[in-house]
Order: sequence, then structure tokens, then C-alpha cells
Amino acid sequence: MTRMALLAITLLLVSCTSDETPSIGSEVVYLFEDGFETTGSDLSKLFPSDGSRWSNIQVVNPNGGENMISLQNDIAIEGNTALKVIANASDDILSKADIEKGGFKAPSGSTVTLEASFYITSTENLENLLLIDLECCSCWDPSVPDNQCPGIRLMMKNNDHLSIERGKILGATLAQSSVHFPRNEWVNVRWELKLSSNENGVNRLFINEQQVISENGRNMPNSKLFRDEFASNGVDFKLQEPLFYERFQIGATANPTTSDIELFVDNVRLEINE
Repeated sequence: MTRMALLAITLLLVSCTSDETPSIGSEVVYLFEDGFETTGSDLSKLFPSDGSRWSNIQVVNPNGGENMISLQNDIAIEGNTALKVIANASDDILSKADIEKGGFKAPSGSTVTLEASFYITSTENLENLLLIDLECCSCWDPSVPDNQCPGIRLMMKNNDHLSIERGKILGATLAQSSVHFPRNEWVNVRWELKLSSNENGVNRLFINEQQVISENGRNMPNSKLFRDEFASNGVDFKLQEPLFYERFQIGATANPTTSDIELFVDNVRLEINE
């Protein structure tokens, strides 16, 4: 067999392999990385005026406690500093404590990879604890009050099985029961999404490099589903175009558990490919 024939077969095999497993987009159009390193553990340094780092902090205190976000020096997985988050248990107010990054656009057809390391010190039940939200606020119909910022989230199900929650885009949770989320140690989480408002979206989740979810399915808001859902309550609703995800929040984006949660976050990375 000639060298050219061998090359042709090799290229064919590579092509077949790529078709079987949807690949991550090749062109990087946006990259954000942050390890929470600052001078003197000064939290304000995470928010420079040029917008190159983080955008906002969200803290919603329950009646029964005060949530806190700070920088911690003695538990970082890399470098000197990690983000420390304390989110008290919810009561009649949903408890939240997270840090937010905005200013990007991830439209349908693009691939989003969100990666971070978490350290959860609690040994309590983590049912429904939310760690990462990826959201679209500008797509909400401005004529309808109470912008819900539709999106998808990483949520603990069955106590400590990290799963992909899709309730805010009118979808069912993509759950897994194969890997428990380790406690009192650093855990790498990687979330890969080929974005789509239809069922051809790709959803993958890795815990410490082990793939725990790989499912096709919708991972962006769908105009018809939202229109029909609101119409059933007598409300005229229209998703705004163009549709894209524009922010993510990380930490305890909601703690509806019955326990106070302490966790740490480090080495956050967002990559958008086309």
C-alpha cells in the first residue's frame, strides 16, 4: 500500500472518530481565567475598572444569618489565594453568595467550557445546592416584570451528585448517580456545552477528569416553549434576539439546603469556541 493510501485511511479514521463524538469548537473567541490572586488578599482588587477580572458579587442574606465572601490564603489549590464563600441556610429568603463574570457573548452554535476547582468543607446534606449558573438576562421580554435571567445551572441532586439543572429554560434536570462529590478536598469540575435551543445541544460534565454526564439536549431558552408557557397564564412573552449567554455566577449561587455551607473556589476558567 502506498504512503498516500495510508494517509487517506488515517484521515478517514480521524474523521469518523470526530463525527461520533461532537468536538469542541476549534477557534477560541473568548477566554477568561482567574485564580483570585491579589496583593494583600484585597477582595476589591478582583474588580478593576477596566473589567478585565470579575464583574460583581451577589450576596443575599437569609433572615437567620449573614453570608460572606472573602479571600483565603491557607487553602488555595494553586498560588496563594482562593475565594472563600459562606452561605447560610435559607429560611423564607433564598440564601445566595457568589461572584459573577459578565461582558461576554456565547450564542447558539458556540461551545462553552467552564472549569473550576471546589473545596466543600461541609459534611451535611447538599441537596439542591447550586455551584455555577450560566445565564441570559438580556433575552428576557422587557414588557414582562421580574427578569428571571433564563439559563442552566450545576446543582447537587440526591445529596451530593452534581448534575445539570435546566428548570429555568423549561427543561428537566440531566442527573447522574455514578460519582459522589468529594468533601474536604479539592475537586476539579469541567462543564462542556455545545449551545442550542433545540435538542441537538451537547452537555458534558466531568468531575476530577471523570465524565459523569454526556447527553444531547436543549441548553438554551427556546422561544416557542417560553411563549407557550407564558401564554398558558395569559401572558404575551417573546424572547429577545439575538439570544446569547452573557454572564456566569460561581460559588453558592443558591443554598436552599437546611445547613450552612462553607466552600472555596479556585482556578476558574471560561472558554468560548466557535
